[in-house]
Amino acid sequence: MTLTTAPTRALGARDPRLASWRAFVIAHARVWRRLDEDLRVEHGLSLSEYGALLLLAESPERRLRMRGLAEDLQLSKSGVTRLVDRLVGDGLVERELCTTDARGAEAVLTAVGLERLRTAAPTHLRGIQEYFLESVTDDDLPIVERAMCSVAARLPGGPFARAPRARDEEPGAGDTSPSGEACPSGSAQEAAPGSRAGAG
Repeated sequence: MTLTTAPTRALGARDPRLASWRAFVIAHARVWRRLDEDLRVEHGLSLSEYGALLLLAESPERRLRMRGLAEDLQLSKSGVTRLVDRLVGDGLVERELCTTDARGAEAVLTAVGLERLRTAAPTHLRGIQEYFLESVTDDDLPIVERAMCSVAARLPGGPFARAPRARDEEPGAGDTSPSGEACPSGSAQEAAPGSRAGAG
């Protein structure tokens, strides 16, 4: 006996299902903008820069290859180069030759960068609480999480491909995600910003 699946209904311009897509796009843009503004005003960091620092803080030896950092932040090669250049200029990151491949470069978090991240984390978490969590009921949160993880699981690359992480309270402690969001892999939770976020 052969099992068949129902054909996917074609999407038209007036399809009522587009309402959920438009709501997602608008909400994401507005939350990302507010998280980014708060970090810029209070700590001189963009959400993408915060996300980069957070990814480095939770990586082994607090270092990542530039290519991996670009993939996690959903940036182009030139985009991540410009971002890291800004962080290097501020003394938050150093660029070094890859320890396993001299042809590659790695971004390495400095002590100054780790302290800057820890100082900015409460602002970022406050924003997640105010702009996102206070707008979604406890009953709806698991539904939102399942839906977004389902979308992410169908697409390659990015931090969702990493091992699940448990919390966002202590940057540098090892279990934080780039923008305060995480996707479960059978357990609780992928980090980044409002990648984002990241740029959370």
